[in-house]
Amino acid sequence: MEYGPDHAELYDIVFRSRGKDFNAEAEEHTRLIRSRLPAARTLLDVACGTGAHLETFAKLFDRVEGLELTPAMRDVATRRLPGVTVHPGNMVDFDLGRTYDAVVCIGNAVASVATAQELSAAIGRMAAHLVPGGVLLIEPWWFPDNFIDGYISTHLAEEKDRVISRISVSTRQGDRSRIEINSVVADASGLKGFTDVLSVGLFTQDEYEQAFRDAGCTVERLHGLRLGDGRPTSPGIFVGTRR
Repeated sequence: MEYGPDHAELYDIVFRSRGKDFNAEAEEHTRLIRSRLPAARTLLDVACGTGAHLETFAKLFDRVEGLELTPAMRDVATRRLPGVTVHPGNMVDFDLGRTYDAVVCIGNAVASVATAQELSAAIGRMAAHLVPGGVLLIEPWWFPDNFIDGYISTHLAEEKDRVISRISVSTRQGDRSRIEINSVVADASGLKGFTDVLSVGLFTQDEYEQAFRDAGCTVERLHGLRLGDGRPTSPGIFVGTRR
């Protein structure tokens, strides 16, 4: 799941205008983490994107770090959080040489891996960066049985000096979903348009849960997050602890 520079710059604006509350989500994730490990003080945000959640995590934990593969998203995160380390790296094979009380991977990013084997590898690497008893929290993409083939989404975001139109179409291609996103930005200089195409895996609930178990973690599926208009952003949240 890789956004280009244009999309990275608009990501927060578009999703906030759709009702996404990054601060509230990070606070809820922190509550879940501390319900299982009250003394949690360090956190790694895998596929941290623009750092919107990480910004709040930095206020709630003694030490936070991020990992982000996409240069455009990582650039936004490092500009936003100059005092926070955002590592370049792929979730499938990263090794930061230290452990954390909590590792999170939210916003459906975990499903950007190519295969179920890579999903297991990624979750295994995240678990390897946990202290014993540490908490792993992952937000999946849709499962095959609840993905809506042909789903169309439209949104218009308005700022003082510009308007952003975003239209997306999600289709199923075998065991993956193809998401084509067309964006048009209008400001005083005129119109600029660009398109991103994402490929996201449709992994089953069993595949996610087995990956947790293979990584030496407990696992349970909890309620999912919702946008401000009530639309769910995923089929739930997986949370577990490292044995």
